Amino acid sequence: MTLIISLLSGALVYAVSVMYAGIGETFSERAGIMNLGVEGIMLMGAVTGYMTAVSTQNLALAFLVVLFTGAVLGLVFAFLTVTLQSDQTVCGMAMLTFGTGLSGFLGKNVAGVAANLKFENIAIPFLSDIPVIGPILFQQNLLVYAMYFIVPIAMFYIYRTRYGLKLRALGENPAVLDAGGENVFAMRYGYIIFGSVMMAISGACVSLGSTNFWSSGMTAGKGWIAFALVAFSSWNPLYLTLGALLFGFISCLGSTLQIYLPNVPTEIYSALPYVATVIAFILATGNFRKKHTAQPESLAVPYDRESR
Repeated sequence: MTLIISLLSGALVYAVSVMYAGIGETFSERAGIMNLGVEGIMLMGAVTGYMTAVSTQNLALAFLVVLFTGAVLGLVFAFLTVTLQSDQTVCGMAMLTFGTGLSGFLGKNVAGVAANLKFENIAIPFLSDIPVIGPILFQQNLLVYAMYFIVPIAMFYIYRTRYGLKLRALGENPAVLDAGGENVFAMRYGYIIFGSVMMAISGACVSLGSTNFWSSGMTAGKGWIAFALVAFSSWNPLYLTLGALLFGFISCLGSTLQIYLPNVPTEIYSALPYVATVIAFILATGNFRKKHTAQPESLAVPYDRESR
């Protein structure tokens, strides 16, 4: 039983480190903007937060720096894709390359340096004492607890509010919103920045949450998993949560199997979540399904007021 609890608890932590980025990308793509630079923004959030934690020993300040980093990168990406109407795929890859390279450069002085500061697990009184469920759900850190509220709020916002209706219209037919007097460009700026902030928090989940160190490329492809989960979940935060939990379980299962099947190369276990990502992406988007995709109609299509 202890092994199962440990496995499920680890799967939840892994899932949350992907979910922040996934929800951020969901809002961005719902607004019609595809950001392929998720991994780069996650790494920048991870390194700036960790550097601040090492130098100041102030976790709150480190988290504020993570938010600021995500906002600045989001602003840059929004300027390129919304104002300049540059190709979103090219800009996303540029953001990925920039974030990966700059994070490695900035973090070389703190690589291997212990911050002795992270989001510690906090046991919620009474709830944490519930057999099985308590240790899994209610002995986690604040970043995990926050996700318990973020998912239902995101669902309510997208599907039950006027602003959510406008968000969905923004990704389907921005010209209609523009004709109705809405500022399409300002709305897209806002959602891109919000999405990038969430991606940066995902990075902080790794460097200040589940671990307590920095190493170059430490997000290890979680950004790509988050990106694939958005399509896999049909741009729905609830389905994204279920998908993230599945991938978290697969990842932790691979780590556990190494103990019982040590003769199998570790690379095979490490590859399990990424193989599952490819399979899930094909199943969710492949033409063989002969089903209508939930992808926003105007996703990755620059909006030009003069062309409407």
